[in-house]
Amino acid sequence: MSLPRRLHRLSGWCLILPFFVWASTGLVFFFKPGYQAAYSFLTVKTYPVSQSIQLLPRPQWQEIKLLQTVLGLHLLVKHTTGWQQLQPTDLTLRPAPEDAQVQLLILDAIKSDPERYGQHVQKTEQGFVTDTGVTIQLDWDSLTLSQQGRDTHLINNLYKAHYLQWTGQKTLDQILGVLGLVLLMFSTALGFRLLLSRR
Repeated sequence: MSLPRRLHRLSGWCLILPFFVWASTGLVFFFKPGYQAAYSFLTVKTYPVSQSIQLLPRPQWQEIKLLQTVLGLHLLVKHTTGWQQLQPTDLTLRPAPEDAQVQLLILDAIKSDPERYGQHVQKTEQGFVTDTGVTIQLDWDSLTLSQQGRDTHLINNLYKAHYLQWTGQKTLDQILGVLGLVLLMFSTALGFRLLLSRR
């Protein structure tokens, strides 16, 4: 067997695992099974504003939102650095709520999709976790919720596998990725050369 054929076969064996991972994860990304639930938006449940307040907008405010939730009125103002939540009465910075209040806010929000979130929430080190295993976090300044379930973690891990992020170390993963691309181009060039030599 000639040297080019040996090198072509060796590079092919080295690329078996990456090719299998690329193809299998690529199929998942093409059909996107479960994406809608895994990356669905969970929003805070709002109610009609029950009282009016008088506001004198400040020059640094770019946007104002007045919302009412199960916790009462929320005044949100947007600066160049992002959102802030203020007390509607005196416009002072509103402190973050206690865990019991956050839990009440989340429980009210997950009623919109009990099949995904269940009916109960408990506080853990990762955040607030529902009885279906979905982790929910609250951004108090913008009054927004984010959610990640087991399916979300699975799809995120598939993305990492697809892009050869196998070790969790950025530098090493980049080296593996470049090595895989080099092997692919090398194998393709050898295959093309062997094809021409046959002709």
